[in-house]
Amino acid sequence: MTYTLTSDIYISAAQTLIRDSCKTAAAKDPNLKYDFCVQSLEQDPQSKTATSLSGLVLAPTNNAASKTINVKGIVETILKSKKYAPSTKPALRTCVKLYDDAYGSLKEALMNVKSSDYKSANMHLSAALDEPGICENGFKEKHAKSPVTNENNVSFQKILIPLAFTNML
Repeated sequence: MTYTLTSDIYISAAQTLIRDSCKTAAAKDPNLKYDFCVQSLEQDPQSKTATSLSGLVLAPTNNAASKTINVKGIVETILKSKKYAPSTKPALRTCVKLYDDAYGSLKEALMNVKSSDYKSANMHLSAALDEPGICENGFKEKHAKSPVTNENNVSFQKILIPLAFTNML
């Protein structure tokens, strides 16, 4: 019985850390959506074991890197299927490159977080954060509808979470 009680207290402490961290981050950055932040972190087993903000930064950085690879794959699939307006092909190709760059920046940020170099992590996270918006703008410039608007928005939020957290450290 003690194990269950300890486990419940541990999870409750992690949930409190997640909610408090997301609340502070959302108050400091109006682009960060509190509910998305909490939901994203509470669904991640790695977040549930965090005991401090510095420990909590690792999971969303990993999540952002995974999402970046996922979106890059979606765009590559769209390109291979050739189910897009011909005028959007350059924008799609640019998005693949942007997400590749974002992934590189996020891997660097992950190494920085692991070594507690939050200033460098912040720089790499900031670089990665620009990429979903640049991808989206490529379609706007062509006056075309982006097939990955939702994915770009989710990627932006996923990258914004660890960026906001590193700003708090």
